[in-house]
Amino acid sequence: MSAPTFSAAQQRASTLHLPAGPWATVLDCLCAHFPAIDRETWLDRMDRGRVLDAEGKPVGPQAVYREGLRIHYFREVVQETPIPFVESILHVDEHLVVADKPHFLPVTPSGQYVEETLLARLAKRLGNPLLVPLHRIDRLTAGLVLFSANPASRPAYQALFRERRIHKRYEAIAPALPALEFPHIRRTRMVDGDPFILMQEVEGTPNSETRIDVLERRGDLWRYDLQPVTGKRHQLRVHMAALGAGLCNDPLYPVLLSRQEREAEDYSRPLKLLARGLEFSDPLSGEPRKFDSGLQLEWPDVIPAIDSVDRL
Repeated sequence: MSAPTFSAAQQRASTLHLPAGPWATVLDCLCAHFPAIDRETWLDRMDRGRVLDAEGKPVGPQAVYREGLRIHYFREVVQETPIPFVESILHVDEHLVVADKPHFLPVTPSGQYVEETLLARLAKRLGNPLLVPLHRIDRLTAGLVLFSANPASRPAYQALFRERRIHKRYEAIAPALPALEFPHIRRTRMVDGDPFILMQEVEGTPNSETRIDVLERRGDLWRYDLQPVTGKRHQLRVHMAALGAGLCNDPLYPVLLSRQEREAEDYSRPLKLLARGLEFSDPLSGEPRKFDSGLQLEWPDVIPAIDSVDRL
């Protein structure tokens, strides 16, 4: 018998608590709340069991509206653009799945990506609708992602990240920093930036820390070893850019490219950042676990120009 397949959308429902309004049915409320989605689309989703109540039971077109009612619905993207890179599965057991994610592939559904995500692909390949990522890496970053395959043991593995009992190593290619002494510890305070997609460093008590060392030197570009102690969003990219070594092909730091440039998606220019290694003591067996990415960062053909404008 072939393994069943599951879409990421079937595993990850969005939730809406119905707002106050004059509607007679849940369907009327959904149509008003999401004007970009037409009534026929909601009817089709209901017919396919893609709209559920708080107990996970299908909601039909005649379901009576009630303020505060919790509704689960599944996002769908019409004609989703395929991402032409394939993930690798490095490890599978009863509790854990370890995958090597290629550049440009999101870990979980967001925005225009639902099926073209690492979670959806792994669920299909392994026939396991219970997969949940234990941590995230950016869509533009390649490398290791650890998944929980078993809800019973999931809290034990989630605690590894929450309690910083897992050692993470990254590699990056960026401009040389000959004036800096290595290894270098970067500790700063990071907060949400403007626009919202950015993070920035500000004065104040540090809440982010990265250990930085050099692995290889090739003229004006170096390969760096990055070991984050904390896990702030974009932490490695912000720390390197603030030192004057923004990662090669980074569309955000130190200079924010236009939305049109960012959405152009030039597959020949991946962000030079790789989640290289994960090490931890297994919370169930106590045994040491170590995983290494099989991917490699290729040196850019052209040395990037350094823009003097610093948005940090």
